[in-house]
Amino acid sequence: MFYLKKIIVALILPPFGPLLLIAFGLWLASRRRRIGTLLATVALLGLVALSLPAVANALLRSQEVSAPLAPEALVGAQVIVVLGGGTNYMAPEYGGDTVSIYTLERLRYAALLHRRSGLPLLVTAGAPFGGQPEAQLMQAVLEQDFAVKVRWVESESRDTAENASLSARILKDAGIQRILLVSQAWHLPRAVAAFERQGFTVTPAATGFTRDSPSLLQNLLPSAGALESSRTAINEYLGRLISGL
Repeated sequence: MFYLKKIIVALILPPFGPLLLIAFGLWLASRRRRIGTLLATVALLGLVALSLPAVANALLRSQEVSAPLAPEALVGAQVIVVLGGGTNYMAPEYGGDTVSIYTLERLRYAALLHRRSGLPLLVTAGAPFGGQPEAQLMQAVLEQDFAVKVRWVESESRDTAENASLSARILKDAGIQRILLVSQAWHLPRAVAAFERQGFTVTPAATGFTRDSPSLLQNLLPSAGALESSRTAINEYLGRLISGL
């Protein structure tokens, strides 16, 4: 079911989803010209719009409901939970797998929160597509690069829901109920809900807030990076839809 879900989502998300609609519209145009042409045109315009930084940033910001963490929010929490954000496979400069940019951003913020609070850390992420479990890579980065000890490592989960359910087994055995949850700001609505369903009191600790470029021209020029950001935002919407949020 996990891999079937990944395949279906990949067929919906840009760029393949809009391209599939364009191809279908062109095929339909040979039979019903006006309808097929309209469908292909709308799909093409949609793909262009999703490639604009202004559109992509607006989509991401619509998910960012958590404010930056206030210092007083650290009081009362029992643990910092850091969610994995992807693996950089076979990075030649590191001699093997390492963490992705998203994960590194989360780890850096978690290290900062640990130094401010002294709270223990749990890292959670598996290896759904092979390679070394991401949580082990996260532990290595925190301990070797940031000199921060990791208390618990959950390395079997494949998605956000499993991050929550498998981490719950570890944390509840330790008597922990109140957590700081570290992830990208656009990911936290879904992640917080997943951990709350496991019975935790969750304080979102968001990082990676979306910001527009100071250049108006740069915000309006299509780019592959903006299309990837739109893909990320739409993936979050689909994840929340599947989760019933």
